Amino acid sequence: MARSSPTHAATAQRITLAALLCLGGMFWPPVSRAGGERTPLPAILVEGGGHCLAPAGEMRRRHPDMLKHQRDRTVHLGERGTTVNLKECVACHASRTTGSVIGSDQAFCQGCHTYAAVQLDCFECHSPKRTTAATSGPAANTIAISARAKR
Repeated sequence: MARSSPTHAATAQRITLAALLCLGGMFWPPVSRAGGERTPLPAILVEGGGHCLAPAGEMRRRHPDMLKHQRDRTVHLGERGTTVNLKECVACHASRTTGSVIGSDQAFCQGCHTYAAVQLDCFECHSPKRTTAATSGPAANTIAISARAKR
């Protein structure tokens, strides 16, 4: 009868211990963080009052599709002034101090997009700042266009 060597026994013990740790990890409850979340969420300051178009979870998942769908309807069909539009999102969610949804990791849009590692390209064309009634709307656009045409 062959006797096992000390290194063979030590290796068998290590394998057994590793298997027990792996099995134990499968049944061990996850460590809870603040708010009961397993993954920490970004610290985003939501300063706008009132209610959004949909619950927060749905907006996190669907806002790109909502905005792209409305963009297509605006560009191809000329529909404006609908409930889903980027200007209204910015008006509600822009910081009270900066008036913008970008510029820091606590800013509404930039904070989540940085956290999720998603490129934020909306504001390459659109303004990230809240506008006032005097500087927005069709009349303001007409004035801006006619001022450019006179140059």
